[in-house]
Amino acid sequence: MTSSSSPSQDTKRLAHAYPEGLRADALMEEDVAWSHEIDGERDGDQLDRSERAALRRVGGLSTELEDVTEVEYRQLRLERVVLVGVWTTGTAQDADNSLAELAALAETAGALVLDGVIQRRDKPDAATYIGSGKALELRDVVLESGADTVICDGELSPGQLIQLEDVVKVKVIDRTALILDIFAQHAKSREGKAQVALAQMQYMLPRLRGWGQSLSRQMGGGRGGLATRGPGETKIETDRRRIREKMAKMRREIADMKTGREVKRQERRRNKVPSVAIAGYTNAGKSSLLNRLTGAGVLVENSLFATLDPTVRRAETPSGRLYTLADTVGFVRHLPHHLVEAFRSTMEEVGDSDLILHVVDGSHPNPEEQLAAVREVIRDVGATDVPEIVVINKADAADPLVLQRLLRVEKRSLAVSARTGLGIEELLALVDDELPRPSVEVDALVPYTHGKLVARAHTEGEVLSEEHTADGTRIKVRVNEELAADLAPYASASAA
Repeated sequence: MTSSSSPSQDTKRLAHAYPEGLRADALMEEDVAWSHEIDGERDGDQLDRSERAALRRVGGLSTELEDVTEVEYRQLRLERVVLVGVWTTGTAQDADNSLAELAALAETAGALVLDGVIQRRDKPDAATYIGSGKALELRDVVLESGADTVICDGELSPGQLIQLEDVVKVKVIDRTALILDIFAQHAKSREGKAQVALAQMQYMLPRLRGWGQSLSRQMGGGRGGLATRGPGETKIETDRRRIREKMAKMRREIADMKTGREVKRQERRRNKVPSVAIAGYTNAGKSSLLNRLTGAGVLVENSLFATLDPTVRRAETPSGRLYTLADTVGFVRHLPHHLVEAFRSTMEEVGDSDLILHVVDGSHPNPEEQLAAVREVIRDVGATDVPEIVVINKADAADPLVLQRLLRVEKRSLAVSARTGLGIEELLALVDDELPRPSVEVDALVPYTHGKLVARAHTEGEVLSEEHTADGTRIKVRVNEELAADLAPYASASAA
């Protein structure tokens, strides 16, 4: 076998073969210019310097996403979820609709739904929600689909969450936690964020867990000393105490915000301005209806709980009467009681209103269930005595047979379309008829020097007729008792 030349021998050959000025260039080109007498004695194939110094690309391995939507999903890092429901009452179609709604909630929260399973039981299992055997089957479904989260269609106790997680070996959340997560994403105002934070802490408090050293007791409990007397608090007890302190602070902040809203509400009452509240199931089109009636410009999106913060706008009936229109937070089936309590101050708009426009999605597979769910929450906030008009929205996309059934069952109802404007004029006329009217009718000749009374009559009352004469403004109006007393010196006739 031929031995390779030493470096010193190669250098001597280069010095003999090249002049002094070209010796440096020859050294740099040593790996490029091949010489038989230099390279011929080397054993094996020799790689070019560029080959040795470069990273060679291998084609076909890139996973770069070209679709903009897919890129956004990649940035969100969607959780891959499996849905689990327990069918206790109703028909199989009702159970399927419930799980479909849970899938829509999961999609709104930013999850990718892979699969959904339902179990028929008389009641949920007290230990694992679906029973130990079905929990093992659920683990196989999770492994097969590659999911990293399980969402249960119900509110689980802390024990059920822990034991089901021990079996399926992935994170388990319930319907309440999912809705709270959506609310946390969509809350924009200071009050909305505070209400969501309070509801989350109420939900979290009984579900705190600790592992290992996090359950150990702290050194302390006394005022000092060598070892400090007393056992001290465990870590989980400290966390619970801090959460309770934050909850108390949050309740005080929400109460302060409630005061400001109450002042505005009292101002409307003082001016005798009627109020109308829009209530309804989430994604039924409440914000679209508000925009159609008042031009409010509220966010409209085909998404559950797209808008959380209440919006109050000034509106006018076809007869010229002023009133306020309030858009409230959307409701949902089995709305968590934490949210009902936290948003009670916001839902007071429904209880204090003179009329409720109950919006229902006419294109939904089961609109009657939506009506029942919303009325349950209205009952919880004490607004059962407020008159209600059922507004069947999305009439342009609804089944005509479903519309006929709803219009027949709901006596005070009207089919509209906030998108196309169908039925909006009839709705405005119906609102005008249903709003409370002033109790006293006055016919007065008001001098021009007391024009403020005429302006108040237009603002606070309902003007039936108006005529400008040489002696003043003859006005026939229905007003409240306070304004009727001010108009009495100029009244020619009055009737209760």
